[in-house]
Amino acid sequence: MSQSTIKLQDIERHLWEAAHIITGPIDASDYKTYIFPILFFKRVCDVYNEEFEEAMEFYGDEEMAKAPEQHRIEVPEGCHWNDVIAATKDVGKALKAAFLGIEKTNDRLYGIFGDAPWTNKERLPDHLLLQLLNHFNKIRLGVGHVRDDDMGRAYEYLIKRFADKANKKAGEFYTPRSIVRLMVNVLGPQPGETVYDPACGTGGMLLETVHHVREHGGDPRLLKLKGQEKNLTTEAIARMNLYLHGMEDFEIRRGDTLRDPKFLTYDRLEQFDCVIANPPFSLKEWGHEKWSSDPFNRHTFGLAPKTNGDFAWVMHMYTSMKEGSGRMAVVLPHGVLFRSGAEAKIRKKLLDLGTIEAVIGLAGNLFYGTGIPASILVLRKSVKAKSPVLFINAEEIYTKGRAQNTMTTGQADEIYQLYKKQKQSSFEEEGVTRWVEYAELKENDFNLNIARYVQKPLEEEKITVEEALRDFKAKLAELETAENELELLLEREGFEL
Repeated sequence: MSQSTIKLQDIERHLWEAAHIITGPIDASDYKTYIFPILFFKRVCDVYNEEFEEAMEFYGDEEMAKAPEQHRIEVPEGCHWNDVIAATKDVGKALKAAFLGIEKTNDRLYGIFGDAPWTNKERLPDHLLLQLLNHFNKIRLGVGHVRDDDMGRAYEYLIKRFADKANKKAGEFYTPRSIVRLMVNVLGPQPGETVYDPACGTGGMLLETVHHVREHGGDPRLLKLKGQEKNLTTEAIARMNLYLHGMEDFEIRRGDTLRDPKFLTYDRLEQFDCVIANPPFSLKEWGHEKWSSDPFNRHTFGLAPKTNGDFAWVMHMYTSMKEGSGRMAVVLPHGVLFRSGAEAKIRKKLLDLGTIEAVIGLAGNLFYGTGIPASILVLRKSVKAKSPVLFINAEEIYTKGRAQNTMTTGQADEIYQLYKKQKQSSFEEEGVTRWVEYAELKENDFNLNIARYVQKPLEEEKITVEEALRDFKAKLAELETAENELELLLEREGFEL
């Protein structure tokens, strides 16, 4: 492959071919555990080489060219890609040692290469690992050959392909990008603002805010991005993802957000301009026992049910919003809109405060791992008490698929335009959008079921007189035929007519 600038589709194809090398010994849901660390390692070393060459040109001194200040990421002696690819046996051991060396030398990269069992030769024998490394060795991934933007896009492409392969298990780390785009458009992040995802997966929602700001002519480097993720591999991938997109002002931390939130300002939760998430639906073991005396006051509106954490996520995100500028968008199962008991009490409190701005109902089977339709809840802290709520029924805006439905970018933008139009003019579209006043919500016991407020009008079937007469004659003929058949049957059985 050419060593000049590589086309995006060529990088994507090359990366996807890498996954085929380990098909068999490695399960599809684990591809990301192995492919992403090697990809990141190759990128780091190729960028290091470029920086070294530039410094050599400038200083003409090897020691100066190796100095830490010349490199975004330091690669210590013996830990370079070239050292690993030169190994002929115990390749996994050499790779693991290189990863650890880079992590120790660069504090902010601690744990970024994940915890794949590189030394397990039964799973990944030397010859297969060498084949994988040699495949990556065919292309140079420095900035001179692959820009940050293309590197990031290729990485996202790979995440999507792995999600397609992993299917049910993919819901843990991947949200369809069009849905993320819709949520980010609704929030409208601005340069200089803070963005937080408490269930960040592979970092897709944080990255979409970067794309959004860039698309609108702003400088995404002015965004401050923070995310928390429980799964070690996924958290590492999120950090790699942000680095490969050229982002530097971000923090991704590992841990259980509901039990052990990592972003604090003294003794309270840190607050953000934009809070966005697709948390795991209806978590059974979410930390109910800790929340009855939650030090961060996430229980002030009531406790989510012991075996369903949906409203725990809502309240964590609500508490993480800044007063005034804070807004949030969260993907949730439809049950949060109408379930009674503890959830109804929390819902009422949020509606009393006027903080629920919009409820957007999506089509079913759009998400990996679940066929149920989901909704997007939009909340703001800058509204008046007992404000009306905007309902958008977008369940018919999707593309039908064989195994899974999808939403195109155009369809996501169509839903956003509905939201934007209602916000600007309060104009309602029958059967699709409607502003519902607090008094009506109260009459319905604060039930937010979309169908209760927005329903497609039933279309009456209109037919001409000629069509009706033709239909009547056909049915009359059918009736006569049936009567004749009955008469014959009765005569045959000996009944007198």
